[in-house]
Amino acid sequence: MPLLDKLRAIVGPAHVLAGTELSPYVIEGRTPEAAVRPGSVDEVAAVIAQAAEAGVPVVPWGGGSAVGVGVPPARAGLVLLLTRLSALVEHEPGDLTATAQAGVTVAALQAALRARGQWLSLDPPDAARATLGGVLAANASGPRRHLYGTARDLLIGVTVVTADGAVVHGGGKVVKNVAGYDLPKLFIGSYGTLGVIVEATVKLRPVPDEERLVAVRFERLEDAGAAVRALLASDLIPNAVDLMDAPAGAALGLPPAPATLAVGFDGLGEQVDWQVAALASVVAPCGGAKPAPLPPALWERLAAAARDAFDAPAAMMTLSVLPGVVADTMEQGAEAARQRGLASAWCAHAGVGHVTATLRAEGERQDAAPIAAVLEDWRAAAHAGGGHASVTWAPLPVKSALPVWDDAGAAGRLMQRIKAQLDPNNVLNPGRFVGGI
Repeated sequence: MPLLDKLRAIVGPAHVLAGTELSPYVIEGRTPEAAVRPGSVDEVAAVIAQAAEAGVPVVPWGGGSAVGVGVPPARAGLVLLLTRLSALVEHEPGDLTATAQAGVTVAALQAALRARGQWLSLDPPDAARATLGGVLAANASGPRRHLYGTARDLLIGVTVVTADGAVVHGGGKVVKNVAGYDLPKLFIGSYGTLGVIVEATVKLRPVPDEERLVAVRFERLEDAGAAVRALLASDLIPNAVDLMDAPAGAALGLPPAPATLAVGFDGLGEQVDWQVAALASVVAPCGGAKPAPLPPALWERLAAAARDAFDAPAAMMTLSVLPGVVADTMEQGAEAARQRGLASAWCAHAGVGHVTATLRAEGERQDAAPIAAVLEDWRAAAHAGGGHASVTWAPLPVKSALPVWDDAGAAGRLMQRIKAQLDPNNVLNPGRFVGGI
């Protein structure tokens, strides 16, 4: 194949995978034509330029943790592996900024930063696997987003390779970079459809003196929802407010309870002590038990509690709703699943209204129709809660039975116009995102 020969000349024969080597990179049942591991930004640009010239689509691949998100590709084309671009390019502790290549894992980046007393306030699931570029492209985050925000709040500058192989720099390397349009934000959450992120500059924070995670048990999910509203209205400043139903709590090894509220605090030791004590006073009128300390290791597992509740999930969906209706949405969604004979697990970053739900078919029953019907019910519940919902993982028969993405309306049309400008030949991850982008 002439294209493979050209790719081997660019990155070296050892870094062009074909045949049986492609088994880890199968996407929604489709095997790519090749997987390429460039070792520099220039090699990324050259690979994309060659693929564009040959009319072969390119699927950017970080750690592969979000590969199941989106519409199944019509053609897998080339998988572009960024794992060799894993350097911490620059760390300026005095400026609280760092620049890193896109292929560095979040865990490795955090370890390097924490060694110098700082950290990146992003805590997505699967930190040991998820890469910086992948987290930005998927706009992934974790429980600490309650206080510290998402990637959109932390990105200062970015280097991307466009669909024609051009290397483009946006933003800067200092926090006070306010000139012109904030183009780097355009690539956050774009799932690699507008450009391939190869390097990013992010804002950092000092490592807090102390951080603590506590759990409050409730006998009813409704009561836990009332506690969330009381907590948000209080003077406390938690860095995480996560709500779990019984199956999600069990996945974390928590004591059995119909609902568990996990609340995190950080700062000076005295401040943390005071806030944990004050939390007890806030949740007690809502039926909450005394806050109990949780192991620090659970921080990394909170965001995936619903996903990990079942050994063989049938589907997974994320819902964004108003924070005040998170508990109601969880209850309605669980009941909708029960009515169709299915089990579900729910967890939420309750303070920001981000809900994750996982569905499991009872026994061996894996029919697509009832699973798709429940997901439609969940989407309707999200709409009723003032938000939207997207299928984040499901088998192909289920994805064929309902839209993966919610209707983006006028915003979707604007996104399609941007895609047409930046990738007119539809090279980058084509067809997988909202509105067929």
